[in-house]
Amino acid sequence: MSGPAPAPTSAAPQPGSTRTGPGRLLVAVYALFALSASARAGVQIATKFSHAPVAYVLSAFAGAVYILATVTLTVGSRTARRIALLSCSIELAGVLTVGTWSLADRASFPDATVWSGYGSGYGFVPLVLPVLGLLWLRRWTGRPGARRTSVTSAEDGQSGADVAADSRT
Repeated sequence: MSGPAPAPTSAAPQPGSTRTGPGRLLVAVYALFALSASARAGVQIATKFSHAPVAYVLSAFAGAVYILATVTLTVGSRTARRIALLSCSIELAGVLTVGTWSLADRASFPDATVWSGYGSGYGFVPLVLPVLGLLWLRRWTGRPGARRTSVTSAEDGQSGADVAADSRT
């Protein structure tokens, strides 16, 4: 007779994680935008910064926001989801602000940014992406078991006391 079988350990995301289903596609699009916006801004800043400094700095900022959203959506822990919520909110505010500014004062934007014209140069994906991110985070945290984590405290980076406190809030 053998003893009880050990519980399987898997690196696969838990059901309902921000890294499953549509969350995977969302993370992939964020990763693509993180790479493209950061690379574009890096080249523009390195080669012709004096031509449109405001646009290039805003593109670099957009790239940093996309990187932060990609990482936090990928991690999926409670803290990471809070940071993802903040980064998606900043992204949406940035798209709306820069989009309006770029249409109202075209002289400030001799070259476009990722967020110029509400992301028109990118098929308006920069406008839609933070909305989808916020909806995905809302959907995930709105689930009945979302307050009680199903991942171990070691995977989430929280102590048992933190997990217990999280489930009471």
